Amino acid sequence: MKPWRAEHYRMAVPAFALLAADQLTKFWVASGFQLHTSLKVIPGFFSLTYIRNSGAAWGLFRKHPNLLAILAGVTVAVLIVFAPAFQANRGWTRWGWALLTSGILGNLADRIRLGSVIDFLDFYIGSRHWPAFNLADSAICAGVICYIIDSFIAKGHQPPRASDAPKAAE
Repeated sequence: MKPWRAEHYRMAVPAFALLAADQLTKFWVASGFQLHTSLKVIPGFFSLTYIRNSGAAWGLFRKHPNLLAILAGVTVAVLIVFAPAFQANRGWTRWGWALLTSGILGNLADRIRLGSVIDFLDFYIGSRHWPAFNLADSAICAGVICYIIDSFIAKGHQPPRASDAPKAAE
């Protein structure tokens, strides 16, 4: 296991800033809106709608909130313990780590404190709605995208060639 170095600690700063922004926006929504109320920001496209989601994305596993909390806790522990490996030495992986860690922690804090996650960003066209989400969800998606981007641009990364395949025994 690689030790933590200064650049790994530096990525904790944006992770905590994102976590704070997530929690502050959720507090603002929970204290300023009644559950299931909505404020149209861009009519026909975007509203702030206060909902609670006990499941994961799209309400999956809503009957197992404790399992989701345990999974999130284990994932955050792994991300923190193995941060040097997850961050590698490239900017994309460092940002991916910060985004994933802050997003998972933000939703985990809601699950522990409230038993569900506060969602409020509600995009739609006409009557077709994208499931409401929050800043933590956005951070998780952006973190995954950072890791995907890094996987394509990593130095020395070449797609496997047919000549590299193991030869079958003759």
